[in-house]
Amino acid sequence: MQQKNIPLAKEFLHPSPEEKRKHKKCLAYSPSSYFMSEKCFRCYKITTVFSHAQMVVLCVGCFTVLCQPTGGKARLTKGCSFRRKEH
Repeated sequence: MQQKNIPLAKEFLHPSPEEKRKHKKCLAYSPSSYFMSEKCFRCYKITTVFSHAQMVVLCVGCFTVLCQPTGGKARLTKGCSFRRKEH
């Protein structure tokens, strides 16, 4: 008996460039959390806040709520601006 080579719908050994882009594996994982400088919309003082804060963060100048915790990332108060801190 002779086996017939049945063509596959996808080529697994030599994927197309589109297929390579789709299934990109991460070689070194990095955390998705970060520290940020958040500016109060009332007194314009800058406070350092963790992106996944688990407590309510208040402004050091006027005690305004800057962010509230959620299940993941902290929700920033409307009107506050922030900048991601570099390492």
